[in-house]
Amino acid sequence: MTRSEAAAPVVIVGAGPVGLLLACELGRARVPVVIVERLAAPMTESRASQLSTLTAELLHERGFDALLDEAAHEPRAHYGGLGFDLSGLDSDYAGNWKVPQYRTEAVLGERAEALGVTLLRAHELTEITELPDHVVCGARGPEGHVRIRARYVVGCDGAQSTVRELCGFPVSATAPTKELLRADVTGVAIRDRRFERLATGFAVAATRDGVTRVMMHAAGQGVAERTGPPEFAEVVRLWEKVTGEDISGGTAVWLDSFDNARGQADSYRRGRVLLAGDAAHWHMPIGGQALNVGLQDAVNLGWRLAGTVNGWASPHLLDGYHDERHPAAARVLDHVAAQELLLLGGPEIEPLRAVLAELTGLRQVRDHLARVAGNLDDRYGPPAAWPVGRRVANLRLRTESGPLRAAGTEPVLVRLTDPAGRGDPAGRTDSAGDLGRFAVPTIRATADEGRLPGITTLLLRPDGYVAWADDGEEDLDRALGRLLRAEEGKDDARL
Repeated sequence: MTRSEAAAPVVIVGAGPVGLLLACELGRARVPVVIVERLAAPMTESRASQLSTLTAELLHERGFDALLDEAAHEPRAHYGGLGFDLSGLDSDYAGNWKVPQYRTEAVLGERAEALGVTLLRAHELTEITELPDHVVCGARGPEGHVRIRARYVVGCDGAQSTVRELCGFPVSATAPTKELLRADVTGVAIRDRRFERLATGFAVAATRDGVTRVMMHAAGQGVAERTGPPEFAEVVRLWEKVTGEDISGGTAVWLDSFDNARGQADSYRRGRVLLAGDAAHWHMPIGGQALNVGLQDAVNLGWRLAGTVNGWASPHLLDGYHDERHPAAARVLDHVAAQELLLLGGPEIEPLRAVLAELTGLRQVRDHLARVAGNLDDRYGPPAAWPVGRRVANLRLRTESGPLRAAGTEPVLVRLTDPAGRGDPAGRTDSAGDLGRFAVPTIRATADEGRLPGITTLLLRPDGYVAWADDGEEDLDRALGRLLRAEEGKDDARL
């Protein structure tokens, strides 16, 4: 066996969508990245195929419009099988966007490669050694062992995360009690089933481009011990048991089983090791939330890692990743658990479904559930007046070159000008001026009349969230210190 050495500021374990998007975020900020991936070739299965409204916004802001263009738009969502409309969301990407996971991975992978990310395929992580100023990862590959020295390691390696296990992250988890099978099948003609609850179990079927996705759970069936995906014959038997339909004449192009286990790491950071995506939180794939929450983890973590590595922020900035993303995922876990009861519960759950159906008839309830499904209801930071903590995308700001696209690599100060073009009411220039410890890139923009009353200046995070807003700049230096956690670390942070 040979042993080789490598080095990079950040090592990402896992080349799924979450790991690849995180690599792209770091690559945009010119942070060298090495990805360690167990699989020898890219995944070719459809798997998680739904992008939420927020995820579509984030991908658009990062120039992935071609991927969104090939996605099928679905203007509706469901809560425990009870449908509601998403088209009223305040977003240019209201709705869900259906695209196979292998296409999402392929597009993200191409961008990562163009940004110079190093991808080590067929390499399995075997060890992580954390030292005071760096981390050493050991991996076994086709040509022997490799050791990679890094400042930080991020586990994006799924619900059975090796990173999480090697580093001993404590978790809070619930053991599985129910199992579902699913498959993509060609050559069958069965009716679509949105979410059908039957005395014999639960069934879903949907056909797109000649491929039928079936998913089923047989009432009373527990969790089988498996070492791989189910055989198609088992899917055929279970589908017939639940629905009475015969799909044995079809051809399976993908087979999968999953259960209702759910859990979450108690902390997303332990020193120089962090978790994202399913490595940090896992649950039954109801409503397509797992992929979307993971991609949003990547966006939240990317700018923090880049700022820490590039030296314009304190390492304490990374603590904010757990502070923001752990509650967001915990909320999703609660909603998934509630929907599991609504979908897979027995006859005793019918009264609750009837009451919820009444509630979803109310506009306010539908709007709330739509924001939850679209991932638009989260806000970041301590309680503050609107729009602090919200995404800038919905503020509809415009610069001279067009709509403000909030997907930078460092914080930016936005000075609002009069929509009529008369300039800043205070007569300020585009220079950042004397802002104490921090020099911040500054841009000018206009807002629709009446949308931001009394606000002349915004501080935007690189992920597009408003960190501070006011009608002056008296407290701006303090706001920057809070944003970058500089008051908890070094005092000479510069942008």
